[in-house]
Amino acid sequence: MPSDDRPVEQITRTHADSHSDGLFCVIAASNDEDCLKRNLLSSEMIRSGRVPLHVERGALSAAQAYNSGLDATRAPIVIFAHQDTYFPPGWDKTLGQALDVLQELDRSWALLAPFGISVDDWRLAFGPVWSSSLGQVIGHMPEGFQPVQSFDELAFVMRRDAGLRFDEGLPGFHLHGLDMAQSAWTQGLGAYVTALPLVHNDVFHGVLRRDFSEAYHYLRRKWRHRLPLYSPVLRLSRHGLDLPLQRLRMLWSFKKRRRLSLDSHRPGQHYSRACNWE
Repeated sequence: MPSDDRPVEQITRTHADSHSDGLFCVIAASNDEDCLKRNLLSSEMIRSGRVPLHVERGALSAAQAYNSGLDATRAPIVIFAHQDTYFPPGWDKTLGQALDVLQELDRSWALLAPFGISVDDWRLAFGPVWSSSLGQVIGHMPEGFQPVQSFDELAFVMRRDAGLRFDEGLPGFHLHGLDMAQSAWTQGLGAYVTALPLVHNDVFHGVLRRDFSEAYHYLRRKWRHRLPLYSPVLRLSRHGLDLPLQRLRMLWSFKKRRRLSLDSHRPGQHYSRACNWE
């Protein structure tokens, strides 16, 4: 991969200015420049300039960052991604081919993700996605396009003219994948997962912190008429006991999960190569 010593701000600005009329753009929230450069900025489709990257810094929530990003960009297909996500070479071309097929299957689709939970069976998590915090590729290989009730926020794709916006009442940076999928279905729009392999070079998640709890309880209230719902992390139910139970499960499995986790400070490309995705 060619080296690029330009500042992160210059790289992202140059891409956005020169490709603002393209089919795709990527929007990300970032609070760690090293993580951003090690992963998202190292993705071939971004480094090459094919896909522009818009970075929001200092946002109070994912919803705020992503809505601001939507207002600042024009591409008809928007890819939202964590700063610790790495897209293997040609990922945008794979996505383009998938969207051609999806458009024929469901012209009302709104969202497409690489990882999510089936609408029919909460035990079915579709991928495949590399997770550094779990030290493995996770998710069942989907056959075609699988409708999902929620998806992981590491990366997901939105058709801009579907008209969806992020709920800025949802605090923090968790569970907006579930919120957006439910918003889509209730508006007669589709939310799907298909095979779009990528790397989530995430740090080990030891516990669920207060910011997760706030998002959890907000969505329990918002979607109470549709509960139970399943996110990739836990179930949302009317009684709300799933959160303390999940915390207990995470405590019981802490040592095992810690042993499985791998170093997220290695470049995302390292794990992509290990998965034969390069």
